[in-house]
Amino acid sequence: MTLFIIAITAIVSVLAFNRRDLFDKLKFNAFYIHKEKQWYRFLSYGLVHADLMHLFVNMFVLYSFGSVVENEFHKLFDTKSIPYFTFLYIGGLAFSTLWDFGKNKDNIFYNAVGASGAVSAILFSSIILVPQGGIGFFFIPIDIPSPIFGILYLVYSAYMAKRGTSNIGHSAHFWGSVFGVVFTIALKPELLSDFIDYLF
Repeated sequence: MTLFIIAITAIVSVLAFNRRDLFDKLKFNAFYIHKEKQWYRFLSYGLVHADLMHLFVNMFVLYSFGSVVENEFHKLFDTKSIPYFTFLYIGGLAFSTLWDFGKNKDNIFYNAVGASGAVSAILFSSIILVPQGGIGFFFIPIDIPSPIFGILYLVYSAYMAKRGTSNIGHSAHFWGSVFGVVFTIALKPELLSDFIDYLF
């Protein structure tokens, strides 16, 4: 499923790089959702990206952690793993934009693109599923323990969203992450106690 999502997203994103009409049709715009009832934009915005680097980063992170979540879901839920994974991704897309929708539903100039909210949901699901894991960066020689990374990421995203001084959708990152945690624990509540036991 991870590879399928990456393939579809890459194809549509690349097409939209050269077709402004397609890009504008799919991007998140709270005004058009509210006034024109174009509800599909809650999901379609995840298929288009600002540029090739934006697409690459999102798909690389999805590839890195999507397979982890898929494998763990298969162990826990067997035949239900694909529907659950799909809902985790799609739910992350939709839920991560609700905050910005509420703030900007009368602002025709507010737009957003990219799968970051859904990717954050996948990433944070993996942290709950495999808390003993680590997250590495090219410029840091050692992996950061997943729970520590998660806390730092949430604090940073909340702070930057409150500042509102960049074009990055930090609130989508934050709420996508929250959705990933809540949804994963809702599927199997024992994961919360396992996570806490690992921490302490």
